[in-house]
Amino acid sequence: MAPRIAAPAVSARMSRADVLHEDVSRLKYVSGAREEALRRLGIESVGDLLCHIPRRYLDFTHAVTIESAPIGSVSTIVGTVDRVSEKRPRPRLVITEVFLVDETGVLQVAFFKQPWLSRDIKRGDRLAVMGKVEFACGFKQMSAPLFERLDANRAAGIVPVHPVSEGISVAWMRRIASVAIGLSLGAPDPLPAPLRARRRLMSSSMSLRAIHFPTSMGERELARRRLAYEETLVLQLGLRLRNDSNLLGVPAVGHTPGGHVAALRSALPFRLSEEQDAAVAQILRDMRDGGRIMNRLLLGDVGTGKTAVASFALACAADTGTQACVMAPTGILAQQYAVKVAPVLEGIGVSCALLTGATPAVERARLLERLAAGDIDVLFGTHAVLTEDVVFPHLSLVVIDEQHRFGVGQRNVLRAKGPGADLLVMSATPIPRTLALSLYGDLDSSVIRHRPVPGAGVTTRVLNEGNRDIAYGAIREAIGAGQRAYVVCPLVADRDDAEELEDVPAPGQDGAPRAPLHSVEGELAHLEIVFPEACVAALHGRMSAVEKDATIEAFRQGAIDILVSTTVVEVGVDVPEATVMLIENGERFGLATLHQLRGRVGRGARAGTCYVIAQGAGRARRKTPSMERLEALEATSDGFELAEMDLRLRHEGEILGLRQHGAMSLRFVDLDADTDIIESAHDDAIEILAHEATLSAPALMPLRHCVIDRYGDVFKEVSGG
Repeated sequence: MAPRIAAPAVSARMSRADVLHEDVSRLKYVSGAREEALRRLGIESVGDLLCHIPRRYLDFTHAVTIESAPIGSVSTIVGTVDRVSEKRPRPRLVITEVFLVDETGVLQVAFFKQPWLSRDIKRGDRLAVMGKVEFACGFKQMSAPLFERLDANRAAGIVPVHPVSEGISVAWMRRIASVAIGLSLGAPDPLPAPLRARRRLMSSSMSLRAIHFPTSMGERELARRRLAYEETLVLQLGLRLRNDSNLLGVPAVGHTPGGHVAALRSALPFRLSEEQDAAVAQILRDMRDGGRIMNRLLLGDVGTGKTAVASFALACAADTGTQACVMAPTGILAQQYAVKVAPVLEGIGVSCALLTGATPAVERARLLERLAAGDIDVLFGTHAVLTEDVVFPHLSLVVIDEQHRFGVGQRNVLRAKGPGADLLVMSATPIPRTLALSLYGDLDSSVIRHRPVPGAGVTTRVLNEGNRDIAYGAIREAIGAGQRAYVVCPLVADRDDAEELEDVPAPGQDGAPRAPLHSVEGELAHLEIVFPEACVAALHGRMSAVEKDATIEAFRQGAIDILVSTTVVEVGVDVPEATVMLIENGERFGLATLHQLRGRVGRGARAGTCYVIAQGAGRARRKTPSMERLEALEATSDGFELAEMDLRLRHEGEILGLRQHGAMSLRFVDLDADTDIIESAHDDAIEILAHEATLSAPALMPLRHCVIDRYGDVFKEVSGG
């Protein structure tokens, strides 16, 4: 759990909230093996236990009599144990046979390989069983049913089944959870009463009771929605306060769009689309607002023209007489900016420069002198711009491309070089709206869904190893016509460790057999034999920046026909003559990466084709998670539609490799289904902070404590720690 930060109490009732932070060993029944088992499950405190919700529920509320239970259907039956016996038809097979009776008949129930049941279940016990009803040997029968022993005064209801580990049974987990719920009663509700009423939400104590011990599945869903809303609201507040904590007391820069912005619109060789125009208007409106620092996300699919939109922000900074910095995750992408954007900006009088790790020392020193003197309006660069010797006298705009590849700390280091600087972050990885709000809730968003110039497009085909010749034939045909091809591999060398290639299951983990992984080095040697008429070269992250730049330029100019690469070509490489891509071990990549990769072909007048060779592909495809992702890739080229599919196929924390992302530790929210909850919490967080920027009002103190408990280590300035 995040470290707690002291916060003033609003009343004596706040002390009840401290119960949630008590060590789990304080609870009745928790000691010895049970305590060890709880800690193995990650349960250290009472609050952790309350968030350890059941993984499923046994619903015994719709019981029927033995006589009326339809044969061949799943039914719930409540009866009294008349007889218990044990059979051993084979040495290792133990069958516990239980005869249940009610006023209408007899039900024969069989439990397999559970010999302790013959000692545990006694004549006269009242059981609720749930399973498929069959008929044989004159009796209605049920094999291996779910069951629950009922107390004499207890009716059949809904029984929670919590996740457990060795040392603690499901029954003991229920008892301990019940104790924890009793201790938490009376703790202040984090959500103010007016907000609960407006959103029609349960109280906190009622929702915790109902999520663990619901009286109906409908009540359970209402409880989950209440807890999901609270979880999302706390996340949204944490995200925005994390951002605001670095900006408290910092005046915004009021930018003034002028001649450079107008000149840029005239200088562009194309007209902006309606979506691009709308995004430009939103960005310039934010930049003009001197009372508020811009924090905006520009989200768009491959080829939607985000760079052109961002250029207007750069021109606006120049109009104001200040500086801008564009930070990209790779030297390739930073170089792409220098090649494509800088000439346009310099043509309208905006001075530009490029700084990467490959910049020679003499050139770097000269560049930093010009930058410190204010002679450079726009600096394009990589992580190299974060070093202390990179000094901006008038930095008023920070643009970060492929935002998810940078940490919050890196973003803040760059922003600190220009206090009050506006922030524009960009991502070419389409993200479902619910995930975008959860990850980037501290940012306003502009979305470009459609390409201004559609281009020829790309077709995707998933092949198995036996159909490799189809891809090779397409590559041979392309290079024969003067076009170019990519071959993408997951490894640089055969000896590399393949454990952390992508945030998707390793071979064998999702039911697919293990497959050999292709490497750039191995594939290069192989393709030189397969295509003796072609020039084949390698590109990967272990090459120096100078080597990478030279290789990409040779590929762009046509000196290289086939480029064998890792995912380093995922962004920033724009070669219109490249029309074919072959991706090896496609099952090892996430959908976002595959979509970005195939976006490298079909960018010009000629249509592109992306071939994905995957283990398990073929005429009789196995329905593994990997194959479902690849089938989705074949089905659509719309990145946003693909992102929605990916969210349904995978847990949200796996998308974009975010398992360890602090914002993604969500227990109650379903990002696919809870769109309304997430959007409501997002809007409410904005409204709350607009009236009370630090959550210090007495009515908001319990909510403030919740935010501090979870995110206190991120924004201590706001919480007063």
